[in-house]
Amino acid sequence: MDGGPLFLSWQCTGGLRQTAYEIHLTADDALVWESGKVATQSMHADAPAVEGARVRGSWKVRLWDENNCPGPWSGARFETGLSTGEWQGLWVAPETAPLDIPGDDAINAFARPNWERKQAEKEAAGKGAAEPYQPHRPASYLRKTFTAPSGRGRLYITAKGLYVAWLNGVRVGDMVLAPGSFTADKHLGAQTYDVTALLREGENELLIALGDGWYRSTSGVDGDRNLFGDTLGVLFQLEVDGKVVCVSDDTMQATQQGPIRQNDLQQGEVYDARLEGLLSGWHEVQTYRDALPVTGMNTVPIREREAFPGRLFTAPNGETVLDFGQNIAGYVEMTLTAHAGQKVLLTCGETLDENGNFTQENFQDRSRHNEGGTAQMLELICKEGVNHWKPSFTIMGFQYAKVETDADLTGAVFTAHAVYSDMAVTGSFTCGNKAVNRLVANSIWSQKGNFCDIPTDCPTRERAGWTGDMGVFIETGLTLMDCYPVVAKWLKECRLNQYPDGRMANIAPPNSRPGYMTPMLCMSAGWGDAAILVPYALYKRTGDRRILADNYEMMQRWYAFLLGRAQQTTEEQQSGEYAKYTVLNGLDYGEWCEPGVTPMQAMANPRKSVGTAYLAYSGRLLAEIAAVLGRQEEADAYRATADKAVKAYRAAFTEDGVIHSDRQCEYVRAIAFALLGEEESRAAATTLNQMVVDNGCHLNTGFLSTPFLCGVLAQYGYIDTAYRLLLQPEAPGWLYEVNKGANTVWETWTGIDAEGKPHESLNHYSYGAICGWLFGGVCGIHFTDGQLTIAPTPHKALGYAKAVYDSPAGRIESGWRYEGDTVTYEFTIPTNITAHIHLPDGRTRMLSAGTHRL
Repeated sequence: MDGGPLFLSWQCTGGLRQTAYEIHLTADDALVWESGKVATQSMHADAPAVEGARVRGSWKVRLWDENNCPGPWSGARFETGLSTGEWQGLWVAPETAPLDIPGDDAINAFARPNWERKQAEKEAAGKGAAEPYQPHRPASYLRKTFTAPSGRGRLYITAKGLYVAWLNGVRVGDMVLAPGSFTADKHLGAQTYDVTALLREGENELLIALGDGWYRSTSGVDGDRNLFGDTLGVLFQLEVDGKVVCVSDDTMQATQQGPIRQNDLQQGEVYDARLEGLLSGWHEVQTYRDALPVTGMNTVPIREREAFPGRLFTAPNGETVLDFGQNIAGYVEMTLTAHAGQKVLLTCGETLDENGNFTQENFQDRSRHNEGGTAQMLELICKEGVNHWKPSFTIMGFQYAKVETDADLTGAVFTAHAVYSDMAVTGSFTCGNKAVNRLVANSIWSQKGNFCDIPTDCPTRERAGWTGDMGVFIETGLTLMDCYPVVAKWLKECRLNQYPDGRMANIAPPNSRPGYMTPMLCMSAGWGDAAILVPYALYKRTGDRRILADNYEMMQRWYAFLLGRAQQTTEEQQSGEYAKYTVLNGLDYGEWCEPGVTPMQAMANPRKSVGTAYLAYSGRLLAEIAAVLGRQEEADAYRATADKAVKAYRAAFTEDGVIHSDRQCEYVRAIAFALLGEEESRAAATTLNQMVVDNGCHLNTGFLSTPFLCGVLAQYGYIDTAYRLLLQPEAPGWLYEVNKGANTVWETWTGIDAEGKPHESLNHYSYGAICGWLFGGVCGIHFTDGQLTIAPTPHKALGYAKAVYDSPAGRIESGWRYEGDTVTYEFTIPTNITAHIHLPDGRTRMLSAGTHRL
């Protein structure tokens, strides 16, 4: 854990409301802070920081109810890791000499010819000399024996690359893809494991496998490698009762002759089962010191979650294919009986093509990728008899796998494991329309498939932590799953990658090398504004002010940059009193992915109103954030800037508050961001409604405004249109993909076209943001600042609907059902919350804890 104040929170059970709390905080069994009895209904508190490393801490809280009766104490424990200065070990690099790699494995056989072809094309075009191919390398294994007494054991460990550790032959922990995804040339996170049960009194052996991971694997759509360095390393410290008994140093030995013959996070893994058992080829290691900061991981671990059995079938073209029944991010475990030297090659992909055959073409960008595309291969070279293998250093997006083998698959078992950060599902939604229910389930699966230590856009091609995606999805993401720790960790990567002038790196951590256009693209409004939108959403949902304090400087710098773009406006571009608050300079992605507008067209001629709209909207939020942090003078300045940006927007993009555009997004954004007066917004909503109706109840909004579309229509009374949009079975519309059999959310509205041909990624969470309206509009749950408002919007089109949200305050349920023309409502309110109920007929209620039927 990082230093700084603690944020302690709890949920209330029993009684109606909390009237006071009392907290005791201990460190190493010593009381270090007590709050005393605090009269409040707040279910969280700030506590002093617990200083020092290896501290075993605990805290407990008791609550007083509405009758001023105290309840029992309830507590939790925590433990601090090592501070940066307390690591006694050295970084150990296991590769000390060039490796002789034949390159006849599946991964190198795929990558080498593609690389060489690309290099030849580069040389022929006069863009530089061809660079030689660097083969993908085997994993390294390191070992060390040590003597230890009995006692409480802790292993502190991190790596440049990925690691798996075994103590006395037993795997340490259950985290996979450790230590996780970091901007690894700027900092790394470490894990702490309780190894008490694995230690022996006397001699012990620690074995570690190292793979390429995010550190030097093929990454992103460009297929770049060695983004953070070329040399893998491990750093660890093992202690018993706080005393160091084993560290990484030059007494260790290493070998590259283990069974993992090749590994790449994106391209896959090759495993030779014949090399299992006793490892050979041990040699000395290299050691060095590094000033690279190492802190706690400060997030939840990545784990194997759901498992899906594979079903073998023969495709129309005669290929053998596995169907796991769900598009996931993860890997395949396999068990089969074979002869020594027989091979099983799995090539993993998301879908079948229009002819029912296996394909990967929907997510490939072979022209850009340095190795000719995303391979997603798993190759097992069998030993004699029963073979069992599960990859260690790769993850891929797939539902299907093409199987190529000369082994008999009779009795073979293939199991797909979903791999994602350990987040609980906190939102569920059911209604009378099965396709809508499937849409919600698909959105949850796309969140699972793209929240692997950081939020990414897709688990196949780019695997990139895009700011824009998180900015439009954060409200929905916080409702569907407990993703706060993952997003908070990712925000630190955003801070580390912010440009000196305030631009936000569009992708954090980086997963490709910057090109000549990268600095320009990193000025995009909407994308960079995630620096403000995301921490703000986390705070409003939890009340944790630390997330605002941690990211406040990043927010300020981005907003100053966006305002600076407006200050560069010239007389030729815009004149008038508020010209210097109109963002017309620079390059934006614009609305992005509007139907009928290609991405390149959007960038070539973006919606120029976008930057000014965000200058107003983000400015308002930043003013509120500054006020929460006690920086009132700055809050006043940001509010004044936002007000001027609103006036600039009206002057530049409306005629006295009237918008003239053929695109729905212009109306949606102006209303959602409160850029118009109330009557002007009402008139804009009327125009928007007619545009949607005239378009056959199809949307033509893009990336930034689609999440707000149904909510804006319903807010101004166009409920029929909002529901017709929701239930639109044709593209562009959310249910088109469901009706095509999707079990995740697609990148584009026609990820599988009318002829059955797949296009682009089939696992992007962004358009799943519509689920935010299902919870907040259809069922009306709004939990913010510790306050609960429920304002449902029922409609006969669904018959009934029910949303359940396990909020920071406890379980909230809101449901309604039509019985003829009568609507029956049922709400469950958690303890210590008073819900403000607003019904469509104008009735209002104040409901206390419990279940209520109206």
